[in-house]
Parts: sequence; structure tokens; C-alpha cells
Amino acid sequence: MAEPRRRHGLSLGLRLVLAGILLALMVALPVFFHPRHPSTEVAVPTTLTPAPIEPVATKSEPSKSVLVEAATVTKGPLTEQVTAVGSLRSDESVVITSEIAGRIDAIHFKEGTSVAKGAPLISLDDSVYQAELHEAEAKQVLAEQKNQRVTELFSRKIASESSKEEAASDLAVANAATELAKARLEKTRIVAPFAGIVGLRQVSVGDYITPGEALVGLDAIEQIKVDFKVPEKYLPAVRTGQPIEIKVDAFPGETFNGEVYAIDPRVDIEGRSIFIRARVPNKGERLRPGQFARVILIREVKPDALTVPEAAIVPKGEDQFVFKIVDGKAQLSKVSIGTRRAGRVELVDGVSAGELVVTAGQLKIRDGAAVTVVPAQEPKA
Repeated sequence: MAEPRRRHGLSLGLRLVLAGILLALMVALPVFFHPRHPSTEVAVPTTLTPAPIEPVATKSEPSKSVLVEAATVTKGPLTEQVTAVGSLRSDESVVITSEIAGRIDAIHFKEGTSVAKGAPLISLDDSVYQAELHEAEAKQVLAEQKNQRVTELFSRKIASESSKEEAASDLAVANAATELAKARLEKTRIVAPFAGIVGLRQVSVGDYITPGEALVGLDAIEQIKVDFKVPEKYLPAVRTGQPIEIKVDAFPGETFNGEVYAIDPRVDIEGRSIFIRARVPNKGERLRPGQFARVILIREVKPDALTVPEAAIVPKGEDQFVFKIVDGKAQLSKVSIGTRRAGRVELVDGVSAGELVVTAGQLKIRDGAAVTVVPAQEPKA
């Protein structure tokens, strides 16, 4: 029984060996018997070295252009100015008072209306002052008659020199008393010292007033004064006759022009500032005393200043640059900055009028990069 099993095992092993030999022959035969063609044969290097990869795009396609926004360097007038805040004042302003005591007999104005210079405002009861004037006038007549008699007697050498001098003195005193009585009577009639607008009265008919008591305000506002301060560093640049512009909250969007007419000789020791006063024509009397004003003091007007939008400036350390667009390429140029005004910057050098400068997209480009100008994007609401 052992012999048949051994024969079966050898027979299986032989079959496996033969199958392996046949498989090896099947793989080797195509290599040894494959026809060779000299024209298509490719030599295979013994050592495989990767070939350098060259960028195809750089040889066949131009470099990609960067999209940027740009603006033109403009040439035009530019003002150097100093901004400040100030207050409006009346051209002339006074509080009407009485120089004498008395009772108000009549009020001749309506509150808040215009009055002319010399127009009567308030009348006081003048009965006492009228009586004083009549008394003084009577004494004046008597003194004149006495003086005439004494003078005539003195010419006849009947009256003495001292009598003549005494009569002349009495006449002078009587004349002075009459003038005093007239002046007191005149003060019962209070008039406007200048043309202006009367304010709100503080008294009524029948009130007894005392000297110096406030009765009503009077303001002349055909011209308006503006008081403001600027830092002391501007002292060399401030002078009378300089133009100013003011804006007030009551009239948004409107500008009122005026002129400096006075500069305080002292510098404010607390704020180290210069006190300036200007006049502004007040057509229609729209501006009123006490209003807050934003003041622009115009120092100088440059007629041919070169300006660009502030967005065009590229700061690098302590220097300032702009990207000019020349022949479709960005050109980095150093510039010197002058006055800044309303979103624009004056360039003292480095650019010329009409040149294009990049205003958006500077972070995406470098000096010499190709650029394409696109319209500026509207800001989103």
C-alpha cells in the first residue's frame, strides 16, 4: 500500500516542474525571437536620469497681466490752509441802558426789528427835567439882564470893575445851568447809537429804571465778525487781508467768505495760540452772533500743483512711492509729498501731469510687472 502512494506523489511533483518550465519558455520566446527593426530601435540607457522639466508656458505664452485701477496726475490750483473753529460775533453790539434814573413813559420799537441810527427807543418821564430846564432858563434871562445893566453902568463909570466881573460870572453860571438842564432832559430820550436789530426788551412801560440797568440789546449784523485761534507755529504765515472760509451747521453745504482784519499782538500763554478776528459779509443777515463756525484760513494758493489720489501713495520706510504705468508696465517711482487736501495729495516731484498712476492693486504688482487698467469699482452701499 505504501508504494502506490509514493508513485502518486512523484508524478504530481514532475507535473509541477514541467508546468514551470513551460511557463518560463512562453515568457522567454518573444524576447529571443522578436524581429528587430533598425530604423525604430531605441537605445535604453543603462542609468535612468530624469530629464529637466522646462516651463512650456514661458516659452510659448506671454506673462500674465495684473488687473489694476489707475488715475491721472492732474495739474491745477491747490490751497494751503489752516483749519480752526470759531464763534460769530456782531459787527457792533451794545446793551442799551439809561444814564439817569426815571420811569419809562414810552417804548418806541418792536422786538427783533431793525432800527436806524438815532431812532428813539425808550422815553422816560421828563416832567421834572422840563421844570429844571425852565428854572435854569429863567435864571439865565435874569443873569443876562443884570449883566447888561452893570456893563452899561460901568461904561458910565458908575459901577465898579468888581461889579462888572461879578455880573459876567453870574451870567456864565446861568448859561451852564441851562446847558446842564438841557442835557438831563435829553437823556430822558434813549436813542439807537447805530443801525442794527433790537433784541428782546427787559422792561415795560411804567418801570422805574436806574442808571446802568439793562433795557434791551442792539446788534449790527450786516457784517459779522469771526473770532478764532490758530497754533503759534503759523504766526509767520498769518497776516491781515488773508481770505477765510467759514461753514456753519445752520446752512450745511454752504461756504461764506471773509477776510482777516485784526491779529492779537499777544500769544495765548495757555494754549500757545494766536487770536485772530475776521469779517464776513452777511447778506440777508442769515448768520447770527453766537453761532459755532468751522474756519479755513487760506495761507497760499498754488496755481499749478500736481495731485493724485491718496490711494496711489505706497509708503516704504520713510520714503513714499507711486507705481506709474509706462507702456503697459508698472514703474516704481519715488515721490515727495506736499499738501494733502480732500482725499488728494500734492506730489512735489517724481511725476508729470497726465501720467497714469496705480490707485488699487499695488500689493499684486512689482516694478516692471505687466498691468492692465480696469475701471474703478463703485463703492458698495
